[in-house]
Amino acid sequence: MRHIMVLNAKGGCGKSTLSTNLASYYASEGYKVALVDYDPQGSSIDWLKRRPEHLAPITAVEGYLYGLRYMPRNMDFVILDAPARSHGPELTDLVNHADTIIVPVLPSSIDMQAAGKFIGELKARGRVAGRGAKVAVVANRVHENTLIFDELNEYLGKLRVPYVTALREAQNYIRAYTRGLGIYELPEYLAWPDWEQWDPLIEYLESRRSRPAA
Repeated sequence: MRHIMVLNAKGGCGKSTLSTNLASYYASEGYKVALVDYDPQGSSIDWLKRRPEHLAPITAVEGYLYGLRYMPRNMDFVILDAPARSHGPELTDLVNHADTIIVPVLPSSIDMQAAGKFIGELKARGRVAGRGAKVAVVANRVHENTLIFDELNEYLGKLRVPYVTALREAQNYIRAYTRGLGIYELPEYLAWPDWEQWDPLIEYLESRRSRPAA
């Protein structure tokens, strides 16, 4: 069972967007997927409620109420949508459930500064320091050919964790969310630019670099 957590202490950075799209991708590939929503706002659970019945099923787990207590044990992938403002013992407990941690970072000076501190805090967790969990970053909601994206690109490249891809700000994510879909479930003519940006993240997650040391 593979546990992939989308985590950042900074709110509003797109954790639920990444979580729902990862869950829908793996489900559409035929895997048994659980989506664990630790955020009391329940954005991922709301997305699942909109999901059409004919699409690949995803098991909803209300992590903010029950943790992993009621999660089925026959899942192939568990996608964990972590809450904002996680620090200290709460952060340690979350990290202990993860094999791979994806940290989305927005193109702003505040988010970059916060990400640097948060990555440092993550690296101090025993599971990460002992290579029981791998950490990578993703630039999220970017506008290419802007100065702030250039700054973010350079900054993330210096964090000493894998910088996997940059995802653009696009209406496709809103279209997908409101219909309970993932970006890979939208028509190719509409979503191919986003698929190209997601491909490096999927490739990373399928590589040994993203997996804990044996």
